[in-house]
Parts: sequence; structure tokens; C-alpha cells
Amino acid sequence: MNGTGHYQLLALDMDGTLLNEDKQVTLETRKWIRRAVEAGFQVIVSTGRGRQSALPYVEELGLKGPMVLVNGSEVWKSPNELLVRELMPLDEIRELRRLALERDIWYWAYTTGGVLNREDWPDGEEESRLDWLKFGFYTEDARALAELRSMLEADGRFEVTNSHPCNLELNPKNVNKSRGVAKVCHLLGIPMSQVIALGDSINDLDMIRDAGLGIAMGNAQEEVKRQADAVTADNEHDGVALVIRRYLFGEEMELLP
Repeated sequence: MNGTGHYQLLALDMDGTLLNEDKQVTLETRKWIRRAVEAGFQVIVSTGRGRQSALPYVEELGLKGPMVLVNGSEVWKSPNELLVRELMPLDEIRELRRLALERDIWYWAYTTGGVLNREDWPDGEEESRLDWLKFGFYTEDARALAELRSMLEADGRFEVTNSHPCNLELNPKNVNKSRGVAKVCHLLGIPMSQVIALGDSINDLDMIRDAGLGIAMGNAQEEVKRQADAVTADNEHDGVALVIRRYLFGEEMELLP
């Protein structure tokens, strides 16, 4: 393998990290991911997205290996082979939806078949037939969001994170990106100390803390920047590519221009 020899796996959040604000992978980032893969490094996505919305980007980048999806509720051995899936009980989904309705807050949820929201929520019979993975709230009312977060964290049944300052994401307790990446490491025989993890939001914090090198994007939430080992450029200025060049290929360069 080329490069520095210390890191073997690069775990990339998608929105706000791998993708720019137009939801695209830039040519520069695509080029350096391709070079990393060709040099023998493992590059995986570790995202809050489900398979349906993550897969087009994985295929665009030519990635054939594992994926960590829905904040760790699903880990795939390859784009077409599921390794493990953690479901949320239907009664918890119904309880979270009730909280959203009582507060008139936008909500959505991931099932194994895709994402649903307040406008296309299924009726009770169909709802009971679905396999649920994650529930989310969205509101620009910071006080209401903080109160809801405090209540849900005190409840103790959920992993409470966000992928944006105006949302909350709920997974089963102890289901998170870090544990998902650890499962991938076990599968590939790579220690977490040889992982570089990049992200921008609270749902990335666990993997950023637990990886050998945790890096926040320049556009990351301040809490993520505080806990990261380093901060790279933002998602509009190829922060992922800079990390690959610096830490996988050993180029002498500063992450932040």
C-alpha cells in the first residue's frame, strides 16, 4: 500500500461532508477517492441516509466495499449484501410520531423500504407491516427542539443525535455510526486506530471520537469541531480530498487553507 502506512480505512459522512451543498461529489474529491481506492485503502460511507439514497453515490464513486447506513442501523458487507440490521419497535415509532403531532413539528422516518414523512405517513395497518429504522424531527424553533432533545435523552431508550442544527434523529440505544464502523473494521480485520473518520454533525461525533483520527469539516457544528483531532476545509472546498492527500498520501499541507 502507498501513503503514510498508518491508516487503512476512510469513513465518510455524506451530507455536509462527502457531498457539497448541491448534493454532488466534486471532481476533485472524486479524483482523490479513486486514487485512494486504487492505492489499496478502504473508503466507505457512514451516513444517516438509507440505502436507496446512498447507493447512487456509492456506485458513482465505484465503491464495492461495506457501507454504514441510517446512522448505523444497517451495516452492509457490500452494496448488495446486508451484514446486520437494527430495527426500532413499532410502539416507539408511534410514540415519537405522537410527540411530533402534539407539538406540530415536521417528522420523518426511515423504513427498510425508504423514507416516509408527515405528508405520506401510512395508515395503521400498513404502518404495522413496515420495518422501522430511524425517526426524525425538524423544527427551526430552537427552544422547542432543545426541550424535546432533553426529554428524549432523559428517556434513555434512544440514541439521540442530529444531522443538522434544526433536527433530531432517533435510533435504538447504542446504535450509532461508530459501532457501525467498528463492525466494518471487524469484518475487514482493521483496528479502529487505523480509521480516519470525517463528519460535520452530532451523528458523526461517536465515530470521530473513536477513530484513530477524527476530523471535522470546516462547515461542521461547533461541538464536532471541538472534539475532533483536526478540522479540514468545508464541503464546498474539497475538505475530503485534502484529508486524503495529507493523511493517506503524506503530502505536506495544511488542512485549512
